[in-house]
Amino acid sequence: MQHRIDIPESVVQRVINRCGTAHPFAVLDPARTALLVIDMQNGYMNAEVGHSCVQTAPGIVPTINGLAETLRQAGGMVCWVQNASDERSREEWSVLEQQASPARRAARIRSISPGTAGHAFWPDLDIRAGDEIVPKFRYSCFIRGASDLEGRLRSRGIDTVLITGTLTNVCCESTARDAMMLNFRTIMVADANAAMSDAEHNASLTSFYLYFGDVQTVAEVEAALGARAAMPLQQIAL
Repeated sequence: MQHRIDIPESVVQRVINRCGTAHPFAVLDPARTALLVIDMQNGYMNAEVGHSCVQTAPGIVPTINGLAETLRQAGGMVCWVQNASDERSREEWSVLEQQASPARRAARIRSISPGTAGHAFWPDLDIRAGDEIVPKFRYSCFIRGASDLEGRLRSRGIDTVLITGTLTNVCCESTARDAMMLNFRTIMVADANAAMSDAEHNASLTSFYLYFGDVQTVAEVEAALGARAAMPLQQIAL
């Protein structure tokens, strides 16, 4: 099961009015592009060990695997982001704990503590040697205390990130917004994100597309990755 993507034409027109085009990042340099796969773990996908299962998440696994392989072959970077909860993060981010019931807090701890079955990646993900595994302790990868992802990307000369994973409107959108404000060209991949409902998925994509960055399908991303190779050398230099 996958989401029905529905971004209103009026929203597309507003983006065109703002950017001069429907897709401001229609040409991508693979060597400067990273795929971020957010929280595709048993804790969010397997009801037997998880605390917050997203029914649409297993359906995007083949799409993510395919995009990861396309980017690897083109010379890009693939990062598998692994959400976690430990004593330090629960103390430093206590407001999250305060908003949850005791039962919910306990379930989250059981589900995504390092070493648990829920913390492990979904087994059908095609994680390869040479990919990056990035531990994360907040919704966004980029906020203080969350992860070391920004440094890893900067060290590779990455200036563009492709956001995939779950939840579209929580960890994925939080990461995407912060990436843009750290000056990364940011694309949310519409058919490689998963939320609890079509309505939440589309609302998140629409808000991001209007004000923060680009939204593309996997097919559009793959076309953008190939567009640079088809450009004349003098145009690339510009």
